[in-house]
Amino acid sequence: MKPRYDAVLFDLLTALLDSWSLWNAAAGSAELGARWRQRYLELTYGAGEYRPYEAVVAEAAQQEGVGQAAVQMLVNTWDELQPWPDAPETLGRLGQHVRLGAVTNCSEDLGHRAARLLRTPLQVVVTSERAGAYKPRPEPYRLALDELGTDPARTLFVAGSKFDIAGAAGVGMPVWWHNRIGMDRGDLPAPISEQRTLAPLANEVLGVA
Repeated sequence: MKPRYDAVLFDLLTALLDSWSLWNAAAGSAELGARWRQRYLELTYGAGEYRPYEAVVAEAAQQEGVGQAAVQMLVNTWDELQPWPDAPETLGRLGQHVRLGAVTNCSEDLGHRAARLLRTPLQVVVTSERAGAYKPRPEPYRLALDELGTDPARTLFVAGSKFDIAGAAGVGMPVWWHNRIGMDRGDLPAPISEQRTLAPLANEVLGVA
């Protein structure tokens, strides 16, 4: 069996980990947490060059009326992040056949702490801090591709946020969208697949009908 791809890169904090629940808990409600997280996504994906991750999170909190105590709580409870239920099995299966990595809009410290929670080794973890830019700028994606040593066309990117779709496609990667929470894609280009679960991903990568 020859896989369709040589490697799979993931958005870490949304495609593999349930960071939404952590933000909701820190904010005190699902509604406020969702607004705060959405504002943060808009700020990071519009930031371009890297500026401290925690500062962006705090700015989003201020804009959405979330107290700064919630920002500190989010950082303090970071190691309580949980993988989506189907992530460990999917990663374990894929890891037997292809190289794996993650590209995350995060600081070096928080990015690597989050990656360790997957309990599955990743060959590459690229943070926006190390790349010097936030996605969807091309630098983080290209750095991950360089470190994996794979061709973009043979590297599948698994988006968690809709903002990754155009960014990853812009450097030549096909994009598979794990749209767990049902975000509206708007006028962004269509990915090769959009799923509410990671369950179909391994078969897609491995070419299993």
